[in-house]
Parts: sequence; structure tokens; C-alpha cells
Amino acid sequence: MKKLRVGILFGGRSGEHEVSLLSAASVLNAIDKTKYDVVPIGITKDGHWLTAGDAHRLLGHPIPEHHLRAGDPEATPGAALLASGQSVIVPPEPTTQNDGALAPFHTGHSAGGTQNAIQVDVMFPVLHGTYGEDGTIQGLLELADLAYVGAGVLGSAAGMDKDVMKLLFRAAGLPIVKHVTVLRSDWRAAPKKVQKLVESTLKYPVFVKPANLGSSVGISKAHDRAELGPAIEEAAKFDRKMVIEEGVGGKKNKAREIECSVLGNDHPEASIAGEVVPIKEFYDYAAKYLDEGSELHIPAKITKTEMKQVRELAVRAFQAVDCAGLARVDFLMDPKSRKIYVNEINTMPGFTSISMYPKLWAATGLTYSDLIDRLIQLALERHAEKKQTHYSL
Repeated sequence: MKKLRVGILFGGRSGEHEVSLLSAASVLNAIDKTKYDVVPIGITKDGHWLTAGDAHRLLGHPIPEHHLRAGDPEATPGAALLASGQSVIVPPEPTTQNDGALAPFHTGHSAGGTQNAIQVDVMFPVLHGTYGEDGTIQGLLELADLAYVGAGVLGSAAGMDKDVMKLLFRAAGLPIVKHVTVLRSDWRAAPKKVQKLVESTLKYPVFVKPANLGSSVGISKAHDRAELGPAIEEAAKFDRKMVIEEGVGGKKNKAREIECSVLGNDHPEASIAGEVVPIKEFYDYAAKYLDEGSELHIPAKITKTEMKQVRELAVRAFQAVDCAGLARVDFLMDPKSRKIYVNEINTMPGFTSISMYPKLWAATGLTYSDLIDRLIQLALERHAEKKQTHYSL
């Protein structure tokens, strides 16, 4: 039987570039080479695309599983190389095949002097953050008519924008935290008016977040008015919209952070839930990737009823944003009342073998390599289902 040709797409222009390298290295190490021909495709921080040997060399050195940490040069040896890699973006040329193909790559030339296109059966975009899970790369793959792992354009874009995401959650009847959305232009034009809006709607402490970013980049906790302005300024560096949320648990209690993995297309399933106990006041970028000491509890130390509720809410959140393939849904639990809130959905979560998403599935009974197989199959199923849609009379 002919092996499927799988493109592993990694790197990218976002602030989560290094995290993507770690995820891609794990996938490349674990994917079943007897089933798949694997094509590594790297995107540099300035947007250049690399394939074949160039991309292989970037991730050619094994990364120790016990020390997968973004921002650590020893743990991410390919990061600097990928960031400075040279490439040529070649305009796509028509191919004689009916299969989808992408050709914005520097891949050498064929004997006839024309540019070679990259032919794959399915693309596995292990890209996190901006230009990776916000619908942009998904739109490119849709135009190329390629099957790909993960959410489509709508699900990806809605899952990235915390403001739109919360609107969809609310419309689906999901429990969400009180919040307000602020535009950067409004903040800079009338900061006192924004401050009044926040304080009349929410109680301190509040969390200030860029609406469109991942890995907790740009997020701050403001305990009072003095900290609110600097927190908004920090978030405003990364997006034109900021989402400001009331802290669950109030001033005296810290919210419990529960996470659940979802897998599937039209009929998704949820894993058991896990809990993150951050070393810092909340699970920010440093707590996730740089500082030692944060704890993961799998399964989460919650009741059977609460576990069932989390799993049901995770599936409903997945469906609310029209997600597909995979997602990790994050929750906040009030430690006193034990009320559970849907916080956000991550449509392309960290995917190293020790990341929360695959770890939760492993604890549920699905191994890392089997998870990769299942995601590829889901991508092919979704692409085949789309083929049933007519776009003209």
C-alpha cells in the first residue's frame, strides 16, 4: 500500500515560534515512518519557507524529552537557525495533478528548469499563535485544496480571538467569566473613560489580555487601579483589542486551572481533565516554559460529577466555535463555590509528548503515536466530507 505523504509544518512568525519547534520535533520523532512519508516544512520568523534538507537540519538534533522548554537555547537548538534561515518564496505554479499542492518553497529545480511543487496528501500544521492557528495558514491550505489537521478557517479565527470566542461561548449558554473588551485606540484616546468602564463592571483583581495571542504572552494581573494602566499598556503592545476579565476567586482565593483535551470532527470526544498548579500567581508564559516548579495533576483532583461536567463543557465549547480535529479547553474553578467557568479554547495546543494535550489523552488511553494517527485520519475524513459540497450550479 502506498504510504501517505504528510507535511509537518512548523516554526512561523508568532511569539510562539520556539514552542512550535518543540512540538514539531516530538511529532517527527513519534510519527510512524512505516505508514507515512514525512516532509518537514519550516517557516522562519520572517516568514520564509524551508523544506527538505534545510528543514531537516533545523530539527536534526534530538531534543531531550525531560527538558522541553521554550526560550532555553539548549532545549531549542534549531530556533536560531530557523530564525536566520534563507529561502526564496516562489509563486505557485499550476500542476498537472488534480491533488492539492503548495509551491511557495525553495525546493530546487527539476530537470526541465521549472520549479518543483511540494505534493503531500495531508498537512500537519504544528504552528501556534499568530499566523498559525488564527485561520491564516488554514486559508492558504483551503485554497490549495489540501487536507490538514485541526480547525478550519472559522474555528481557528474564532478560537484565537478571545473576544469573539467569548461571544460564541455565551451564545451557546456556556458559563464564562465577567469581562469587558477594550480597543487600544479607545484606551489611548480616553484612558480615564476605559478605567471607569472596567471598575464599574468588574471587581479587582482583573486579568488583562491581548485578544489575539497565545501562551499567555502579554497577560497581566491587576490587583488595583495603580496596576490597571500598566497592564493595559502591556497587552496593547500585542493586539488592537484587549479582553479584561474579573478574577475568579476574588482577592482572597486563587482560581484552580483545569484543562481538558478534545478530539474529533462533527462528533468530538473529551479526555479526562487535568489541573495545572502554577508556581507563579497564574500560569503565564514564564510559568509555562521558563520557571521550574509548576505542577500538573492528571487526573484533576475534582469529583466525578465535576469531571463529567468539565468533559461535557469541553465538547460544547469545541462545537461552539466550529472546531475540528483537536483542541484543548481551559477552565477556571472557584475554589470556594466550586463553580466552573469556560476560560478559553486553544485550537493548536502545545504538542510535545509531554504537553498537556497529549498527556491527557495518554491518561485516557490513547498513546502519543496513536493520537497522531487519529488526527491525520480526522483531517482526511474532514477533507473528504468537504468534497461533497458543490460550489457552483
